[in-house]
Amino acid sequence: MKELLINTGDERNVLGHIVSGAVASALISGTINYKKVMEKKVKPTFALKDTIKKTSQGAIATGAAIATSNYLGQKGGLMKALSAISIGMAGIYALEILDEKFNAQDEAK
Repeated sequence: MKELLINTGDERNVLGHIVSGAVASALISGTINYKKVMEKKVKPTFALKDTIKKTSQGAIATGAAIATSNYLGQKGGLMKALSAISIGMAGIYALEILDEKFNAQDEAK
């Protein structure tokens, strides 16, 4: 079987893209949540928590995507690419579970 090798160009800095992903996600989710607060659709505390969660998820997703892309450009990198995607998915899933648990605690109060 022929090995999957994609020319993804120069390897990119994963940490730099994690920061970029966090900034982009904060910009998007912060703006959307600000609009919801101004329209009195959500409370400011909810908007802040949601923005922090989505900022973190955006950082994880961007970092995982860049790492995956880097690995796909390497000989023998398919398993590493699948691992990077899996780690990213696990991180995003973990934040969802934590958010559910914190929301359940808030509702119990």
